[in-house]
Amino acid sequence: MNHSKNNWLSTILVGVFFLYMPHTLFSQTTEELRAQIEGLNSQISNMQHTFNMLQKQIDDVLWIQKLEDVAWVDKVYIYGPPLWKEENPTAQGAGNPVKFWIYTIIPKNTDPGQKYPLIVLPHGGVHSDFSTYYTHIVRELVAQGYIIVAPEYRGSTGYGKDHYEKIDYGGLEVEDVKSSRDFMIENYDIVDGKRVGIIGWSHGGLITLMSIFDHPNDYQVAFAGVPVSDLVARMGYKTQEYRDLYSAEYHIGQTAYENVDEYRRRSPAWNTQKMKDTPLLIHTNTIDEDVNVLEVEHLIKSLKAENKKFEYKIYQAVPGGHSFDRMDTRQANEIRVKIYKFLGAQLDPPHPITDVSALKKAAYRF
Repeated sequence: MNHSKNNWLSTILVGVFFLYMPHTLFSQTTEELRAQIEGLNSQISNMQHTFNMLQKQIDDVLWIQKLEDVAWVDKVYIYGPPLWKEENPTAQGAGNPVKFWIYTIIPKNTDPGQKYPLIVLPHGGVHSDFSTYYTHIVRELVAQGYIIVAPEYRGSTGYGKDHYEKIDYGGLEVEDVKSSRDFMIENYDIVDGKRVGIIGWSHGGLITLMSIFDHPNDYQVAFAGVPVSDLVARMGYKTQEYRDLYSAEYHIGQTAYENVDEYRRRSPAWNTQKMKDTPLLIHTNTIDEDVNVLEVEHLIKSLKAENKKFEYKIYQAVPGGHSFDRMDTRQANEIRVKIYKFLGAQLDPPHPITDVSALKKAAYRF
């Protein structure tokens, strides 16, 4: 979420407003000035969505440039379920499916006569998008022969205010991700519907967990990195600005204090009884500055209490914090090799990465 950037922009524009406004405005009432400032803040908020759309378009060009030697990159327009909460249930268009974009990434050495495993990769962030932050990880997956789909599910940034405010954290966004999986299997003969993995970090880790809880037969393996696991606890240790993202009227519309059951419904740690037998690997880090390790510890204890089979690793103070296994360091590379071995045991990619040397060549070319 780009709150710091938004606040910075707000401060600058409000300052410019007061610097250049006519002197006669100083005679206005406090209420009139407050109304004008609120109007400016609304305009600034709308401008932020415009900036995000421009940033998304630039990043889309970068995706093609960064992968053009190894993969075909495209964006496809699909749909998921209707909104979970309609502002006006009787309005024209109410109840229609939510439309969203997905990235499809296909290795250039793909043989049209063969079938390949699919990786579903939901991005993280309360409001964020699938950006070139993931470039090296995507190159590593492509090198192994994986086809990738990355959904820009409801609430993602870069698609305007309307899509942003469709957010349903831990709710129907999970079904958007499932829709992207189904689309790939239904429309690409080269995708093996029996070899589908889902991986994600942070919010993407939450979606990964809820996906295998709700659709255990549709994913053959899952990896959840530093996953948001307990929204009830999270509301307790995060700032008011962060909590406001969830209690916003267009989102949950209530605080955890007002409706704790709704926050539990959206939290993996409170839904572990739904897990079946999907092979699952969980990673967390004791110095994660975003997802406090206590959330993931609650998840792990809950899974154990339900006698679920899974693998996990609580890394001790690994540099990088929240991004510790997504970085370009030697240690992060070694950890990702372990992740790929876990995925590969279930998905059998044509060119598995089994050591750091192969990973470095895939990601960085040398």
